[in-house]
Parts: sequence; C-alpha cells; structure tokens
Amino acid sequence: MRNFFQRALCPAFAVLCLTSLAQARDFYQWVQYVPSGLEARAVTDDPACPEATIDGQPVKMSDRSTPGSQYPVRACALPLPKSAKLVTINGIPSPLPKDRPNKILVVGDTGCRLKGTQVQACNDMSQWPFRLGASMSAHFKPDLVIHVGDMHYRESACPTGNLGCAGSPFGDTWQVWKEDFFDPAEALLKAAPWVMVRGNHEECERGGIGWARTLDPYPYEAVSGRDGCLGPKAPYTVDLGGLHLIVMDVSTADEKLNAKQVDYYRPQFELAKSLSGPVWYAFHRPLWAAENLRNGVPEGDNQTLAAAAKGFMPNNAQAILSGHHHVFEVMKYENDLPLQIVSGHGGDDLSMRVPNPVVGLEVNREKVVAGVSNPGIFGFSMLERDPTDQFGTIWKITGYDVKGQAFASCQLNQRQLACK
Repeated sequence: MRNFFQRALCPAFAVLCLTSLAQARDFYQWVQYVPSGLEARAVTDDPACPEATIDGQPVKMSDRSTPGSQYPVRACALPLPKSAKLVTINGIPSPLPKDRPNKILVVGDTGCRLKGTQVQACNDMSQWPFRLGASMSAHFKPDLVIHVGDMHYRESACPTGNLGCAGSPFGDTWQVWKEDFFDPAEALLKAAPWVMVRGNHEECERGGIGWARTLDPYPYEAVSGRDGCLGPKAPYTVDLGGLHLIVMDVSTADEKLNAKQVDYYRPQFELAKSLSGPVWYAFHRPLWAAENLRNGVPEGDNQTLAAAAKGFMPNNAQAILSGHHHVFEVMKYENDLPLQIVSGHGGDDLSMRVPNPVVGLEVNREKVVAGVSNPGIFGFSMLERDPTDQFGTIWKITGYDVKGQAFASCQLNQRQLACK
C-alpha cells in the first residue's frame, strides 16, 4: 500500500519521501499450487533468496528467475511436502492448505487498464479498487484463493495531464507487476494458498514475462520465460478434499472456431473422466457467457472452447470458474452442461452492457434457464461448502462488492442452480 500513498503525499513532503523511497525494499511471499503439488514462493530485490524453514528445519529456497532487463528482482521457489505443518520465510509463517477447504475465494481481472484511449484512474481507489477488495476479502479468511487470470493491464503510457493515472508505469516490467498485482494483493497473498490461472493479459505480447518469472505454476524456462512467449501448458489437478479442480491454460484460445485448437483442448476437458467425485474447471475464458448485446444477440462466448467441451465433459464436471468478462455471473443451461461462474469484477474497467437478467438468453445456441448477472459492481466471489455435504457437490456462491457487502447468492448442487 505504501506506493499508493507515497505518490499522493510525496509532492508535499519531498525530502521525507525521498528517504522513504530509498529505504523501501521489494519483498512478497505466497504459497501456490503447481503441477507437482505445492510451492512457497517469494519475490525479492535482495541479492539472494530469503531464509526458509519447514517444521523448524532450515531449507534453502531456489532461484526461480534472477534479475534481468526491466526485472531487478529475483523470484524464489521452495517445494513443500504434504506433511508440512509450519513453513516460514524470513521468519514469517506462510499459509498452508486445508485437507478440505470450505471457503474458496474467486477473483479475476484485477489490473488497472491503460491501453491507448482506454484509460482507468489507477490512482483513484474508487475507480480501481482492487487493493480495497483484496484487503477486504483477506478478512473473510478464505481457505483457498483462485485467481482466474488477467493481473496485468497497464500496456501504454498514461496520457499527459491525466491525474487519474499520472505517474503510472506501463509495459511488461516489474514495476507494472508490482503496481498492478503484488502491492494491492499483498494482504490476500498472505491469507491463503493460491491457484494462479493464466489469462489473455498474461500472453507474451502483454504481461507474459512477469507471469513467467513469478506466477507461472510450471518451472521457469530461460528462453521462453525471458521472452514471455510461453506456449499453453498441459492442465494439472488440485485435490480439494472430495472435489477436484482442473486448471487449464486457455489464454490463447481463439474466440472464433479454431479446429486445430479444438483438437488440442478436447482431451483436457475429458480429463475429468479419470477423476472420482465432483470436478470443477478453472480457466480464464468462459464458454457460454454473455458480455454484451450486439443487435440483440448476446456476445462473449468462446466458440473454440465450447466446441472442445460440449459432449466431452463427463457428468461429474459440475462447474467452470472463469473471468475475462468484467462482471459477476452464474448460469445454468437448458442442456445438461456444467454451471458457468464468471468472477471477473476484481478491478479492471467493468463490463457495463452485460444483459441483466440472464435467464432466457441464448448464448451460442445454449439457453440460460437459471442464474444471475450483476454488472457494474467491483468485487469478488466466495464459494462455501455445505457443512452437511460429504461429497463436495453442494456449495453456496456469494457475490460481494469491495466493501464486503453481498449482492447476490446461489446454491450449487451438482449441475442444479438456485439463485436469489
């Protein structure tokens, strides 16, 4: 939070601010799921990775990525055993997973948009409230945080004279990643383990370098990571205690039908067949979700992913967690499909033309028969497991604004949905 207030106060207290900025250090720590299990991670501008312990025993964090062009920081990683009870980094305890997480926070599309004429007031917390939402949601004490993608949004310079974003960095640099994600998310990073989903703003021509260096769940590759041009990776699964999460990288999936990509993604949707119990998918681009109306027809579906998924998601596939559309939506369809949850209202410019209500809409030939849509509200979503349910199929999802006020809720029971 220091950066936001320093920019606001420094003109009045120049000498004090110069001293404070000179002393400020970059250090962030968190725990995230990766294909091999769980890792503790840290980003630091120190010359070496921080000290760590696992159950009182000192262990060495390894360099994930070392300082390079536009990135004067190193990212560090430490694989964690399932048996770990206490993990510390620089003496600070790290959040560890629960065997059966009962409160799952979902947030997405959190960065501040600066792209050409699309200019968001990054310095105004009412116009870009991700820091407020992240801090508020941390007070909800989630057991797990799922970020459904799009952390990096500052692609071009703030227009001269625009006080709303004056002083903002831009481009694929550490300073942008720090301002767009790590600083505002700091409290939430410390609150619970995370699942990081890659969005289209983490593609190579946008924020791919920062993603590869710091948050990508796969090992860092010197060449592709340096360039940020990572190809889509294979999915991996996370066991959530009677419920499995399949994490997919659809960052480069074409909105229009792409037959080659359909063949690539179809086996990933079929992966649920090999898993017992209910399954959720977590990927950035939703399948049949309306972002706006054009000539009376809902737009926003992804024809490539829809073709890859329909008919190839087994009955135990209960729900899809996505972002991409800057709105809170929950939808059930007339055909027997998983429920679609969109939680893309985390901070970037909101989608204001989303149809409301959504019941009765037909999106890419799929009719919505139950659900909610709440455009124009920044916030986050919370999924809470029904305490009487032993099988992980009954959940309540609530949409919250950044002040922690609920504005919509639904009950999920397998592929059934009841909203109010």
